[in-house]
Amino acid sequence: MPRARERSPGRPIANGVRPDRAIVQLLKQHGPMDAAQLAARLRRSAMAIRLHLYALQAKRLVSYQEEARPVGRPAKLWQLTTDADRFFPEGYAELTLSLVRSVREIFGAAGLGRLLAIRTRDQIAAYRRRMAGQASLTRRLRTLAAIRTEEGYMADVRRGPGPGEFLLVENHCPICAAATACTGLCAKELEVFQTVLGAEVAITRLEHIVEGARRCAYRVSPAAGGQARTLAPKGQPRPSRTG
Repeated sequence: MPRARERSPGRPIANGVRPDRAIVQLLKQHGPMDAAQLAARLRRSAMAIRLHLYALQAKRLVSYQEEARPVGRPAKLWQLTTDADRFFPEGYAELTLSLVRSVREIFGAAGLGRLLAIRTRDQIAAYRRRMAGQASLTRRLRTLAAIRTEEGYMADVRRGPGPGEFLLVENHCPICAAATACTGLCAKELEVFQTVLGAEVAITRLEHIVEGARRCAYRVSPAAGGQARTLAPKGQPRPSRTG
């Protein structure tokens, strides 16, 4: 049987993305990974992936930390540097930051608070329109993650560790500069999530990009006395409600 030909290191992967950009995308979405993990995802040899990683390192886009393994040498866990942020949308970061500063200077903290309240109201209305008719928490979370991804947050939903819990993860913050200057943006974000997902759940921020984390992560769990309605996997009965 003829041997499968190794992909050329510089050729696009199946979806047409160049290998260097695909590596950056994976590290952004999944956090630190070693060359073998990246190679398995991209269907390349580990050696080819290492060449790309060293090229990215030379451009100061990635760095690594060594992690001890039970057998053999320590593994290099590669991660993005802040220089790689330019590959991801920043939501007109400079303009947004300038507007926040101007509103605060002209109208004061109270005026900025009113502006954030109007923005929050409009966000809630827009998100609710997209979630209309979605009774289950699972569907509302999926819709919320889809909306946030469209807005540049690279969001996804995962099962949480506890019964009926979920994790809403945002791997990017397109308004990070403005959020750093105006912490009210992040506070209002939690208000939006809580309102559109309903009083039956409690939302806790576990990780925060503004505070130096790689991502923002929120635990969505049944509120005390609440009932979080979820969808059971296909072929399995719906789990009993908590409450």
